[in-house]
Amino acid sequence: MVYQFPVTALQKTTSESTELPKFQQIARMITREIGEGRLADGERLPPERALAQRLGTSIGTLRKALGLLAAEGRIERIQGSGNYVRFDAERDAVYSLFRLERRDGKGQGRPRAKILSARYLKKSAAVSGFGRSDAGTRIRRLRWLDDALIAVEEIWLDGAAGRLDTASLTDALYRDYLNQLNVQVARATDAVSVAPLPRWSPVAFSADTAGYIERTAWSSEGEPVEFSRTWFDPAEAVYVQRLR
Repeated sequence: MVYQFPVTALQKTTSESTELPKFQQIARMITREIGEGRLADGERLPPERALAQRLGTSIGTLRKALGLLAAEGRIERIQGSGNYVRFDAERDAVYSLFRLERRDGKGQGRPRAKILSARYLKKSAAVSGFGRSDAGTRIRRLRWLDDALIAVEEIWLDGAAGRLDTASLTDALYRDYLNQLNVQVARATDAVSVAPLPRWSPVAFSADTAGYIERTAWSSEGEPVEFSRTWFDPAEAVYVQRLR
């Protein structure tokens, strides 16, 4: 399948961001199409000349936009084949407006994570009031943006949502929820403050106090399915909200 971009998508983006260069407007529009689910992971974009014509821009401007998207990891450019969407559920879906970015001005960077532990167990006192079950899958992990370690994280998936196969978890947990349990995260609320690192953290930050995010997420059926706690290094990352 080759996706045909609606002209209204670019018109909408342009009306909101006329101060941006045209290639950035196009990159933002494609990012929105990915985040809103109209472009799926692995989907091939239209041929460049056809897409440039469709969007009313030059091939040079389009290629500049595609280069930006490739640098952000949102598309993969395969020589002789085309441009393919690379969807990251944690980056591109419901939380795209609220995210951690690098403090050094390099933007979000390329996210990756390392799972420290993943277990199904009785909920701790800190999360006992969340969800419909008294147990859940607890995931502890480290997070990077490019080569910068920015955060430690504890995530609970409510047992009422199902039981994850922890041996096959990936960096993209929302995709795992969908693929394994048919659970789709539809909305979330973040509360941001400061807090000391948890005692279980295997790393230390340069500051004694970390930035701290508590996030509650609900499924498309309105059920509270995930609660997470993220401690981030204020020397390496900032919490950013963007309105699109």
